[in-house]
Amino acid sequence: MSYIFAILLFSFLIFIHELGHFIAAKAFGVQVNEFSLFMGPAIFKKQVGQTLYSIRCIPIGGFCAMEGEDEASDNPHAFPNAAWWKRVIILAAGAAMNFLTGVVLLACFFAPDKQFILPTVSEVDPRCSFAESIQPGDRIVSLDGEKIYVYSDFSLILSLNPGDVHDLVLERNGEKVVLNDLNMAKQDFENEDGTVSQRFGFSFTLVDASFGQTMRYTWASTRDTVRMVRLSLQMLFTGKAGVEDVSGPVGIVTQMAQVADNSGSRYYAFLNLLYFGGFIAINLAVMNLLPIPALDGGRLVGVLLTTAIEAVTHKKLNPKIEGYIHGIGMILLLILMALIMFKDIIFAIKG
Repeated sequence: MSYIFAILLFSFLIFIHELGHFIAAKAFGVQVNEFSLFMGPAIFKKQVGQTLYSIRCIPIGGFCAMEGEDEASDNPHAFPNAAWWKRVIILAAGAAMNFLTGVVLLACFFAPDKQFILPTVSEVDPRCSFAESIQPGDRIVSLDGEKIYVYSDFSLILSLNPGDVHDLVLERNGEKVVLNDLNMAKQDFENEDGTVSQRFGFSFTLVDASFGQTMRYTWASTRDTVRMVRLSLQMLFTGKAGVEDVSGPVGIVTQMAQVADNSGSRYYAFLNLLYFGGFIAINLAVMNLLPIPALDGGRLVGVLLTTAIEAVTHKKLNPKIEGYIHGIGMILLLILMALIMFKDIIFAIKG
């Protein structure tokens, strides 16, 4: 059941993405030739007006095929013949729908919480090595140049920047306090039972949940998730992470199912899948806007470039040229996805 629910949730996120394109296209009078859920051979088709609605047999993905999307068309309702700003909105609508869905799923995940931990200092042990630098009530704004959205960011950023010396920015009584080259090494502290453990020597603030606090925490987690995409890409480009750390649809569904199976109860499994779904939805939104051919971001760049060139030259460019570029990008993207899917299947079998 965990795998089935994970597949349905992942497919729902793809459907929502394509639905965004579909709604925007219809709103601006662009002809949609086919709107499909899933890929592969069709198992259901229904023509309604100018649009063919279909359900296909491979439960991954989907598409919104617009008239003249990658080729010239004399149809006044073709995608290339729409105003450039309408095309930009249509292309961005898929990512926008994913982003909004992610925010809603995260809000649903945090809604049952009774309390939240904020990145605000609650208590400071006087034995702490930097006790004179921080005070109760200080809100941690950033660490080593990275913003702190939720309290868990503190340990995350520290793990990405090994060493004891760090730069800390605080907000104290509405004013910014900058602490450069601060020694933040963990120390040995004696516990009440006589044992010794290593910690920083300060604690974060625990507050009761309210509707406003839940919404603020949801938005902070959303911004944190967007930042995680950028950090992940940085790790890939710098070699801190490899292709083996990248997951495709199979790997994502497997991870979602594993999270559900390890949740302890159906209730917490459902909540954890909501969180994972929100995390993936926001990731899909950001990744789709990257300026890579075949992705929505690449198409957005293409629209802006062709619009600028046509404004200067006063000549209509052949949309087939852009179509060829996105076609090549799609082939390369499919090859990459196939390799990642093969890796995910092997790891799933071994796991």
